[in-house]
Amino acid sequence: MQRFFVDPEQIGRDTHRIRVSGPDVNHMKNVLRLRPGEEVWVSDGVGREYHCTVEAYEDQEALLHILYSQEPDYELPSRICLFQGIPKSDKMELIIQKAVELGAAEIIPLRLSRCVVKLEGEKAVRKTARWQQISESAAKQSRRMKIPTVHTPVGLEEALAMASELDVLLVPYELAEDMEHTRQLLSSIRPGQSLGIFIGPEGGFEETEVSRILEAGGQAITLGRRILRTETAGMTLLSVLMYLLEG
Repeated sequence: MQRFFVDPEQIGRDTHRIRVSGPDVNHMKNVLRLRPGEEVWVSDGVGREYHCTVEAYEDQEALLHILYSQEPDYELPSRICLFQGIPKSDKMELIIQKAVELGAAEIIPLRLSRCVVKLEGEKAVRKTARWQQISESAAKQSRRMKIPTVHTPVGLEEALAMASELDVLLVPYELAEDMEHTRQLLSSIRPGQSLGIFIGPEGGFEETEVSRILEAGGQAITLGRRILRTETAGMTLLSVLMYLLEG
């Protein structure tokens, strides 16, 4: 069943109706060809979802009738922020899509020394808008209750300032050893703790960058004996954390 997101003020609890506006109207009417009587899910982006039927299309809006609402427990019990070194090509789109599916709450693109792609100014704004669309699409597909925020690219120092409010900072690093330490550290994380994951671009982090993250409270971990690509490392750690936090 199709899922859409609206702002809470678009929900008329007294009238049992939701008014959908913007690009979703065209998608509902002309792409999905949803007709009156067909059912959809709508999330208010803050934790409640509404089971609705399409009632009518009016001007630039879709009018939905609320059948019932609920507060399901689809979100991870911890806020996870992925600080991702910007990769080449369109790999970032894949990373964002899968990070959203695996429960990340925020994705922060990182400008690091070994990043080949340079995003600044208006180009960065346009790219971020595209990435946010991918986040929303993945959130709809994976039945998320909230659309994860994709931030505009930041440098390492700005990222560390953002991460200073998080409880645990993890840095998968190819020179890290001791899998038992990694197991113990990840197993000690409890639901409700906030987490930051730092992933380097192709070529990894420079040693000075890793040192700076560790100085800021990060903990270096190993993900095994094999070297993982930048688009694989974050997904691997997010998968493990999802299992531990929900299991």
